[in-house]
Amino acid sequence: GSHMASMTGGQQMGRGSEFDSERPLCAFDLLGDAERAALAAHNATRHPLAEHTLTALVDAAAHTHADRVALIADGIRLTYREVHDRAGRLAALLAERGVAPGDVVAVALPRSADLVIALLGVLRAGAAYLPLDVDHPPARLAAMVERARAGTVVTCQGALPRLGDRLPGTVVVDDAATRDRLAGLEPLPTRDVHPDQLAYTIFTSGSTGEPKGVGVAHRAIANRLQWMQHTYRLTPEDRVAQKTPVGFDVSVWEFFWPLITGATLVVARPGGHRDPAYLAALFAEHKVTVCHFVPSLLRVFLNEPTARRATALRQVIVSGEALDADLARAWARTLPQARLDNLYGPTEAAVDVTSHPVCGAGTEPVRDPVPIGRPVWNTELYVLDSSLRPLPTGAVGELYLGGVQLARGYVGRPGMTASRFVANPFGPPGSRLYRTGDLVRRRADGAVEYLGRVDDQVKINGVRVEPGEVEAVLRAQPGVADAAVAARPAPAGGLRLVGYLVPDGSPPDVDEVRRGLADRLPAAWVPAAFVVVDALPLTVNGKLRRDALPDPDPGPV
Repeated sequence: GSHMASMTGGQQMGRGSEFDSERPLCAFDLLGDAERAALAAHNATRHPLAEHTLTALVDAAAHTHADRVALIADGIRLTYREVHDRAGRLAALLAERGVAPGDVVAVALPRSADLVIALLGVLRAGAAYLPLDVDHPPARLAAMVERARAGTVVTCQGALPRLGDRLPGTVVVDDAATRDRLAGLEPLPTRDVHPDQLAYTIFTSGSTGEPKGVGVAHRAIANRLQWMQHTYRLTPEDRVAQKTPVGFDVSVWEFFWPLITGATLVVARPGGHRDPAYLAALFAEHKVTVCHFVPSLLRVFLNEPTARRATALRQVIVSGEALDADLARAWARTLPQARLDNLYGPTEAAVDVTSHPVCGAGTEPVRDPVPIGRPVWNTELYVLDSSLRPLPTGAVGELYLGGVQLARGYVGRPGMTASRFVANPFGPPGSRLYRTGDLVRRRADGAVEYLGRVDDQVKINGVRVEPGEVEAVLRAQPGVADAAVAARPAPAGGLRLVGYLVPDGSPPDVDEVRRGLADRLPAAWVPAAFVVVDALPLTVNGKLRRDALPDPDPGPV
């Protein structure tokens, strides 16, 4: 004992004990002072906000731009005054039906002028909106409404048959009685909401076979939209395409960014986002200046011979999956007048948290991988190892997000919220980090590069698919003992989802399985091909080896 005492008593070893053999490696700091200073500089994103709620932003523009065209849809044009008058009447009707500030109202309408007015009306009533994609199976929509505790559903006669009969209080906007009632109401003044109240709840895929509802507060989306306006500067002369399905969070900025800046929203017809010739014609006819694409649909658009007619485009935002350098270069060749910016963010953090200018004046030459870029206002990015230690420049780690844009969590899922929204060891007490599950590295200039998923989540045509959720539904099908799902190269290029089935006795009926999945899952999640296998390939510790699953025959099964 005396020998140890004399060792540690001396100044040489005791101070900070850099060479203490008892310390685990994970206790050592990986950053030098210069690295730590650089990281602080990259995360120095503090910026004051003019407004802290989405409703305040929307109301200011409604007042300033009352006589400008707010909306072009279904061959009609509505001014800001007309749109807000209709939204105010719907808000009054919702209030009459008992909708109170802080409630959740589901909106199940096809893409249309009515959809935009309904979202504004719900917000004006002080409620949060829950978008329901009317193409999804009725059972899934009912589960979403129940989990989000929406007491009211705003819909239309055309959508009613697709909603099933399990939904609460419906307001059918094109029903004659509803129209009469709306006409007799005075527009409701916008109700006060707290910045930390929910503005919207959007469901995203979950690995347990259950979709997860992400609740995003006013302050979070208000930050995101004001950053976007500061960065990309819409003017009242701009025309923004609304073509993203309402259940995908990119639609949030498509709806509200133009409506807080006096610009015009050009609403694509339902299903139009998948038709490149239609989009090219819509962009040309209405002189659309700003739009969004997921990379896989950008590729389809560039392959459309009439895409070059979209000459008014000045700014295109890409997000939703990794942007390929070749695709970015093809864009620059086809529509050189339009800037291309790559944005990144999970639904759990108010749409996007990073941006990188890819093509346009002042951009660097495009090379692989195209960075997802630097953080938006009031947002921090941390690249951490498995012990939550910050990693130095160039090292690959998991991306964690901090700051004002983080969602409040998953609605009705405290356990899942706690596992993904963790205490922030780098911020003030009570602050949180969101664990993205994305592998990244930071370049010396601070831009972040996305390298893939920590888990096996995949993107098929820009739609986030959680193989685990599809597998859970597959295993519940008759005749299926076990199942796996993997993304595999499709014969026509890109990726397709393939389902692997281990039969329970005689081989399962693939068509029956496909129908069973279609009743429970969005169409994009139903595998394009199925392969029946004797057993699933597993690692030594019993985990599925997706990489060892066989490729299907070239033709669909």
